[in-house]
Amino acid sequence: MLDRIQQNWFSNVRADILAGITTVLALIPDSLAFAFIAGVNPMISIFSSISILILISFFGGRPGMVSTTAGSMAVLMTALVAQHGVEYLFAATILTGFLQYLMGVLKMGRWMSFVPHSVVTGFINSLAILVFIAQLRYFDGQSWLMYAMVIGTLIIIYTIPKFFKAVPSPLIAVAFMTIAAMLMNGNLQTVGDLATIEPAVPFFHIPMIPYTWETLWIILPTALSLAIVGYSETLLTQTIIDEMTDTKTSKDKEMRGQGIANTVTGFFGGMAGCALIAESAINIKVGGRGRLSTLVAALMLLLLVFILDDILNIIPIAALVGVMIMVCMEIFDWKYFVQIRRKPAAHTFIMLLTIAIVVATHNLAIGVLVGVIVSALLYAYRSATQLQVYKDQHKDELIYRVQGQLFFVSSDALLERIDFADESRKVCLDFEKAHIWDQTARQTINKIVLRLEEKGKKVRLSGQSFH
Repeated sequence: MLDRIQQNWFSNVRADILAGITTVLALIPDSLAFAFIAGVNPMISIFSSISILILISFFGGRPGMVSTTAGSMAVLMTALVAQHGVEYLFAATILTGFLQYLMGVLKMGRWMSFVPHSVVTGFINSLAILVFIAQLRYFDGQSWLMYAMVIGTLIIIYTIPKFFKAVPSPLIAVAFMTIAAMLMNGNLQTVGDLATIEPAVPFFHIPMIPYTWETLWIILPTALSLAIVGYSETLLTQTIIDEMTDTKTSKDKEMRGQGIANTVTGFFGGMAGCALIAESAINIKVGGRGRLSTLVAALMLLLLVFILDDILNIIPIAALVGVMIMVCMEIFDWKYFVQIRRKPAAHTFIMLLTIAIVVATHNLAIGVLVGVIVSALLYAYRSATQLQVYKDQHKDELIYRVQGQLFFVSSDALLERIDFADESRKVCLDFEKAHIWDQTARQTINKIVLRLEEKGKKVRLSGQSFH
């Protein structure tokens, strides 16, 4: 027990602390943007991020993975907030947490094994594109100084590590650019220009709504959508972070942790959240590995809001945009496109399809779902085309040796390969090397037997393997 605590919390203290501080730089503009998307006060999003980060640090299954408010979930809240108000949003957040906790209890994390690597790759690349597109809005109406500062931020981020690695380069870049902006006084957009940061301690709050069946039916569709999107984005991010760190963590524990975090956050007047690939990637890239990194990120954000709000307000947006562009460049799978000619055409098609749908709809869940469905259909098609039927005459018995997967797609292929006009009086259908998967396949076999018997043949079935 003590060894596990040591490993999760104190085995990487210095790097986790610096990583947590750096991760906050990516969280600030996103938290504000997500509030605008959902149509709520920016402080709701900020305090929700703090709450989720603190709770997931203790209850989550993937140390070092950053969970906060998310754009993919904020989009789903817009209609509920506009039509019924934030109190209904708080109630939906609580219900979302309950549903996600239930997902963890029911061990639904194993369903992520059905998501093929091509879809995961598409998920990563589409997120990188969406994050990059989201940064473009900050350039509207800005002078050349904005562009210069973004470029300068990127130069510092990629140059500093060649000479100095004790402090994460994004943290140095933002500090340097903040000081430069103050000295130049060049009318650059700052965090304070995006929203007014008004520190206020959130208290335990039971949503002020009518507790009726009608209310449940109002919040249930939103809560269910939030739970599903949160499930998919969180566990896909967890899969990616596991690969980046060469570790394996519990997806069911992570879902239970997400459920606890969202439920508690809802009771403190917050909005639901999930894991974020961009922020998680930057946390891992700059050295964050343990639970301490996400706890430090939460405490640092809390410190910035309550004590260092003057500093928070003067941070130039250009510096934060530079950090986010760096994150996009880091998480985009450039190696895949370099080696794309060596990849199977079907794999590339599914990856590009996933990217196209996510970018077009700005909905990760739809892109992933379509990618999984198309992958399943392609697998079914390949399995059906690989069905082999060999004819073998043994004395007066004609033997059909069936090899491959026999299911609703390939059943007709088997039916077409049976020669009902053959004069052999005995027929054997040998399924020793076949797998019979569904009722359609069984019905097809029964149909073949019946037609052969109607022609006066004696039919024998051998080696049936039903699944």
